[in-house]
Amino acid sequence: MQEGGYYNSKKTDDICQDVCGPASRAALSMSRLRCILRGFDHKALLLLFVGLPLFIFGIYLHGQKITYFLRPLWESPPKPFNIIPHYYHENVSMENLCKLHGWGIRDTPRRVFDAVLFSNEVDILEIRWNELHPFVSEFVLLESNSTFTGQVKPLFFAQNREKFKFVESRLTYGVVGGRFVKGENPFVEESYQRVALDQLIRIAGINEDDLLIMSDVDEIPSGHTINLLRWCDDIPHKLHLELRNYLYSFQFYLDNRSWRASVHRYKPGKTRYAHFRQTDDLLADSGWHCSFCFRRISEFVFKMKAYSHVDRVRFSYYLKPSRIQDVICRGADLFDMLPEEYTFQEIIAKMGPIPSSYSAVHLPGHLLQNVDKYMYLLPGNCLRESG
Repeated sequence: MQEGGYYNSKKTDDICQDVCGPASRAALSMSRLRCILRGFDHKALLLLFVGLPLFIFGIYLHGQKITYFLRPLWESPPKPFNIIPHYYHENVSMENLCKLHGWGIRDTPRRVFDAVLFSNEVDILEIRWNELHPFVSEFVLLESNSTFTGQVKPLFFAQNREKFKFVESRLTYGVVGGRFVKGENPFVEESYQRVALDQLIRIAGINEDDLLIMSDVDEIPSGHTINLLRWCDDIPHKLHLELRNYLYSFQFYLDNRSWRASVHRYKPGKTRYAHFRQTDDLLADSGWHCSFCFRRISEFVFKMKAYSHVDRVRFSYYLKPSRIQDVICRGADLFDMLPEEYTFQEIIAKMGPIPSSYSAVHLPGHLLQNVDKYMYLLPGNCLRESG
């Protein structure tokens, strides 16, 4: 503006006048940014550019834990079991044991069929079959050249069959080819193999009212439990078995699903081999659960990549041998998961590493008779072979 013949240019620090109001257009692009940021203080900017990305990254790393911790808010607990007390002592007669359970005694024992899908658990299968072989009429085993995740797999049982000569006369063995469908849900392949096992059970010659054990290799019923069920009359047609984590000095929370082992009185046309809750009856303290009980770190890695819950391997470093060894000795969770419980009290109570157990009482006889071979399964022996 002109004043007394002189030009006076008045400076202003309101750079937003032309962006947010009337003023210069010379530095329009810079002014827009400064105008936008002018409404934020430093704390807000710090939260936006630092806090928010860290929050998103934290959700990415620990989202699974957060979901499991909040389980009581979005999922109700399953229906409780009708728990049947379990009575046993070697000096009590079978007639009295049946009576204690509210059952009668049979004139002759039922036949028992033990059916499993086999992956690579050679040591655990030896312990299982040595525990059960006095009471089982027919062992039924199916293996595939495919893991549940569609990876090519050696026929481990076929390679180690010599170790199982003691059941050869009572063994029905089958092989099913994998489907190798890329990108498929692993539970689809698992279901396919279980259907094939159901057919193999019929080939093995099972008849009505024979007992059929449905469980994974690492879910081992005790021999005296199976002997009780084959001799007692009027037992439930379907009965789940409570299998405790007795066999090793470390445990994994994700394996808190012992009810999946079950025994069925076979009904042609109705009984189907399955691995989920099928009844409300649960016989207490009926055996052992020994998931991830491997001699070698490489076997841990194989199972982690092969079984249906491969989605729990969220990061590649989960498969790092040094990490797996550290997790075993700390008694921590292999997949860095929280307990699968339905109340905050139970979740918090079970958080953190599990103390090692120093009890080796009531373990399978074959294990204790061969401690040099199975030392890694006994208390105080957390170190694993690397190969």
